Amino acid sequence: MPEDARLQGQPVSLWLDSAGETDYPKLDRDIEVDVAVIGAGVAGLTAALALKRAGRSVAVIEAARVGTGVTGHTTGKVTSLHRIAYTELARNHGADTARSYGQANQGAIEHIRRLVAEESIDCGFRQVDNYTYAESEDALAEVRAEADLAAGLGLPSTFTTDVPLPFPVKGAVRFDGQAQFHAVEYLQGLARAVDGEGSFVFEQTRALQVHDGAPGVVESEGGTVRARDIIVATNVPFADMGSFKDRCQPHRSYIVAGRVDSPPAEATFISVDEPMRSILTVSIGGQTYVLVGGEGHPASESGDTARRYGRLAAFARDRLGVREVSHRWSTQDNLPADGLPYVGLMSAEAKHLYVITGLRKWGLTNGTAAALILTDLISGRDNPWAAVFDSNRTTGTASAGARGDGKATAEPAGEATPAPGKLGRAPEQITLAPGEGTVIDVGGQSTAVYKDTGGRIHSLSAICTHLGCTVEFNPADTTWDCPCHGSRFAADGAVIHGPATTNLPPGPEHLPESLT
Repeated sequence: MPEDARLQGQPVSLWLDSAGETDYPKLDRDIEVDVAVIGAGVAGLTAALALKRAGRSVAVIEAARVGTGVTGHTTGKVTSLHRIAYTELARNHGADTARSYGQANQGAIEHIRRLVAEESIDCGFRQVDNYTYAESEDALAEVRAEADLAAGLGLPSTFTTDVPLPFPVKGAVRFDGQAQFHAVEYLQGLARAVDGEGSFVFEQTRALQVHDGAPGVVESEGGTVRARDIIVATNVPFADMGSFKDRCQPHRSYIVAGRVDSPPAEATFISVDEPMRSILTVSIGGQTYVLVGGEGHPASESGDTARRYGRLAAFARDRLGVREVSHRWSTQDNLPADGLPYVGLMSAEAKHLYVITGLRKWGLTNGTAAALILTDLISGRDNPWAAVFDSNRTTGTASAGARGDGKATAEPAGEATPAPGKLGRAPEQITLAPGEGTVIDVGGQSTAVYKDTGGRIHSLSAICTHLGCTVEFNPADTTWDCPCHGSRFAADGAVIHGPATTNLPPGPEHLPESLT
């Protein structure tokens, strides 16, 4: 295999690998609070703490552990410069909407800065500048226009040709006073501040049903939470009453990280030119790492994941001096059809059930802003950004869509046709090496089979528990991925990422001898 396609590094997020573990209890009883929050990512925990500070009792329900979802797989950038988002937003929605979007994200940066100080959260938070840079003449024109537009909107924007990267670029739009931090350590700090004094954080507690009402109810295997208000902050909405699966597109992207001796300047970067590259430097445990992200694609387009990682690793090595990739991971975001996040009531009929989704791949600031919007709505206060982020607005046309990076994309395809009849190959046609998986036909049953590194064969149903599509094996991440709506499952069938909420069930006990 060519060098650029070789897999390198542990298949784990650097943030998760370097953070301590949390150990909050499972929900094992019925409780009653003012607000229930489903999801312990940046949006859910920020909302929970803001509401607790406003005098509400809160219970946070997390299916796994704090910060292990999308937020734990982020880049760690805390910025309102989202590639060239303001050009796109102003074109499709007008300057006032673009201004509100920028103000919301700037407000989020300041809110995070205050919380880090007030709650004494040790998360490596530091102020840096953020750059969207251009290497070609066409891209240079785009960043000049973005810089001028953003400055006119009142944002901390300037155009510069002085870009502190170790390779030549033509220029960039720079936002001053941005930030970066250790995303998981920040979330763990928020969770510590939420838990106690009549408020709770519950881990390993998967929500099974949600009922809007007065009060509403969140059901889990171990107990229920009764609350006047419920916030669903799970990236892909649980109990999707607002048809967000039709208004969002699941989008996957990738990051590699490795140690360097001479890191770039303390700043964060993203390119306008394709293929897009996102760059950040971080110091953890006395070591300096460079993170390179990119290679994004709709979740329905699988492609060769190993080669995607390989191209990022080659960029990190050749341009940034990374000696060897130590970590690699992928993440999946929900992109809104019209380029703006959805924040507010779950549907037009909902009374006390709220949602946060479609954060454009910039969840650290958009998720924080969304949490502040819902805190105001639940508290009966006006919020200056609520109308722009309104979850029940009419979405735009295909031309108004966004990839989350400030570039246009097609309208989400909506309801993909399930493919439960896709049975896969006959067992006698395959030979699995350790670490490989595939979908086969076992007696007319579509079966996902995986051979672990010890040579043991594992068997699961290959039918996604969301809407019945057939999953596919992702060898680079060792996951079963659904091509229809983006659900992801671990090798043992456990749900990693929704919209599925139920694990893949076991497959046939007796497999053909040709496999074993």
